[in-house]
Amino acid sequence: MPDGSLTNSQVVAAYRQKTPKSAQLAQEAGSVFPSGIVHDSRRTLPYSIYVDRAEGSRKWDVDGNEYVDYYGGHGALLLGHGHPDVVSAVQSQMAKGTHFGACHDLEVRWGQLVKEMVPCAERVRFTSSGTEANLMALRLARGFTGKSKIVRFNGHFHGWHDHAAFGVTNHFDGTPTPGVLAEIAQNTLMAPPDSIDETRRIIEGSDDIAAVILEPTGSSWGQIPIGAEFLRELRDITQERGVVLIFDEVVTGFRASKGGAQGHFGITPDLTSLAKILAGGLPGGAVCGRADILELLDFDVALAKGFEKIGHQGTYNANPLSAVAGITALEIISSTDACERANAQGTKLRGMFNEVFASEGVKWTAYGQFSGFYFFLNPQGLDIDPLTFDAESIGHEVLKSKSPLGEKLRLALLVYGVDMASKPGGSLSAVHSDADLEHTAHAMRSAIGLMREDGELAA
Repeated sequence: MPDGSLTNSQVVAAYRQKTPKSAQLAQEAGSVFPSGIVHDSRRTLPYSIYVDRAEGSRKWDVDGNEYVDYYGGHGALLLGHGHPDVVSAVQSQMAKGTHFGACHDLEVRWGQLVKEMVPCAERVRFTSSGTEANLMALRLARGFTGKSKIVRFNGHFHGWHDHAAFGVTNHFDGTPTPGVLAEIAQNTLMAPPDSIDETRRIIEGSDDIAAVILEPTGSSWGQIPIGAEFLRELRDITQERGVVLIFDEVVTGFRASKGGAQGHFGITPDLTSLAKILAGGLPGGAVCGRADILELLDFDVALAKGFEKIGHQGTYNANPLSAVAGITALEIISSTDACERANAQGTKLRGMFNEVFASEGVKWTAYGQFSGFYFFLNPQGLDIDPLTFDAESIGHEVLKSKSPLGEKLRLALLVYGVDMASKPGGSLSAVHSDADLEHTAHAMRSAIGLMREDGELAA
């Protein structure tokens, strides 16, 4: 949000009035952290809320304000905040030890659950984050194929490592962002996320492609959605060319369905990266997939077959606390209708938002898949009907919704007790109730009113 929009803004004034303790903490954080934050997506102007506690679908900030939460631990909390079974399991493990520096039975059970639930998972290797999982997946693909290049899609996010640090919100031409070697960028081919024909041309245009990696529901958990047919054709193309297909299911894993997006669509990649829900809300990630690819990490196979194994360490890989939280969460997800409940509430909430937009005469739309939602804020002023608009028809235009208007909408919703991600959008959990959804729809109507008073929308 430009600094000018912070002046004489009723939205910002209302936000400041509700959050003075957060303002003070933000001022202190500015002398400790770059921009006063520890994660780029928490960048909020004039400042972020500071949260004190959370439970179920709600959280409370240091000023005592209560919010219906759709940030959901960056999508990690399908079961909501502080699920009692997860909390109990972690507390019990704390008394036994937080780090053994040794193998333990929890990592075996955790890995078994991943194998049972994720269709492609013949073998599993745990990491500490989704970024690490994606980096390892790419290294495995290169080691397995002996090839150098990878194909990525504009707007798809795969963590902050060098191979994925451009082409997400900028540098769509494939040029590197600061600190990334040009040689790395030159070996990463950027494809459009809405053209399978152009993607085929890129893949068939080189004999040195090791892997194709993508978010299987589209950029940023479906902010730019792609359909099942795109995935099927991509699976066919990669199989024809001997290219490793990697699904980044850091967000969609155990959320789109118990088996992730691949389980929902019935399309099996060669490798999958996992994190977020995998560890029940604690830090943890994994790469899983074909045994013949994962064997590049195997000491005994490397010795028997005479190749140099890929090294992989990690102080917190399969940490006992993350493992027990992950086991508990995955056992609940595998044995209940948690995914279906969250998905159903997502469908319902998107419809409620669009009913508000239609009744208020605002030409925005809420869209999304499964338990996620995004807002298209219509920067070009298209004549759309919120109740019938198809977000897939605009492709890259969706990215333009991340704008000063979207940031102000988030502030307005915070004023009325709703928190979401800054994209703007969010994720639901299995514990979001109908009452939560009603509160959220009412908050959206109130936020639109406040923004009209601010001169952002026509009366």
